[in-house]
Amino acid sequence: MPLDGKLRTILDAGKALGRPPVEQQTPEETRAERAEMMARFVPMPEYADVRVADRMISARRIAAGAIAAGTVAAAGREIGVRVFTPEGDGVLPVVVFFHGGGWVAGTLETHDPYCRALAKEAGVVVVSVDFRLAPEHKFPAGLEDCVAATEWVLAHAGELGGDGSRVMVGGDSAGGTLATVVALLLRDRGVGRLAGQILLYPAAAYYDPPTASYLENAEGYGLTRKGMIWFWDHYLKGKSEAADFRVAPLLAGSLAGLPRAFVVTAEYDVLRDEGQAYARRMEAEGVEVTHVFAQGMNHGFAASANEFPFLPQAKDMLRRVADWVKAGR
Repeated sequence: MPLDGKLRTILDAGKALGRPPVEQQTPEETRAERAEMMARFVPMPEYADVRVADRMISARRIAAGAIAAGTVAAAGREIGVRVFTPEGDGVLPVVVFFHGGGWVAGTLETHDPYCRALAKEAGVVVVSVDFRLAPEHKFPAGLEDCVAATEWVLAHAGELGGDGSRVMVGGDSAGGTLATVVALLLRDRGVGRLAGQILLYPAAAYYDPPTASYLENAEGYGLTRKGMIWFWDHYLKGKSEAADFRVAPLLAGSLAGLPRAFVVTAEYDVLRDEGQAYARRMEAEGVEVTHVFAQGMNHGFAASANEFPFLPQAKDMLRRVADWVKAGR
């Protein structure tokens, strides 16, 4: 179907600002642009009662070998998290959330609105992770932080009013990729038992060779092919790392034994085809998968503060995620 008209208006308004595309910016300029956008953001009053607290968690207890044999750079670090708790009593499920932004530009702030909304709509404690960003900290630094934070939550969920037996991972875009890999690594190490994965249009493969969606949606729909290449090139030290399943999870030898998954892909997204392939492969290997294909939508529609507060389809997708979470209790 055609691109949604309201979404086209949002994209045209952004284009009218005259800013250079991301591939013509430095990482610092891209981050500053997003910070400026968030400074103008008007909080959504329906989620004002969600309690929010920033804290530091220790990665000191994470065993060597969690990410690669012989070294875990996250060990010995303090990792910042933002905890979102809805009103109410009782012990709640927990979602450990990894923000999007191409491993380069996202922050706790850029995804604060979505995390507040997810906490209230789904009735969960959301722990948003302030993982290290590229290019200052290339792969696997951010991933190490995400694994360490998830292991900490599995062990300390009770401190947050959460249930350690009902911990899920989730994220959008690059954060969705991190969530897929965290689930794979914890499965392989036998650490805890995740209760689910929420994967919003994740990157599941490298950009070369390009999929059909990389070519069909290369320009004009928000995230571009050139922009995605820019993110990849800042994230990795070199192309050889693209052969690592921790970078491109479609390369994992097996997806069997992963927790149930809610996967969203969007019609006008360069990452559409690889996200669909990952969902299909999980299902073929015995994972319980709910895959929602968002017609007329683009990359970022479901969680980006540019679009999430303004699109009815984004609010509908949030409620579908919330219903999926509640159905698994």
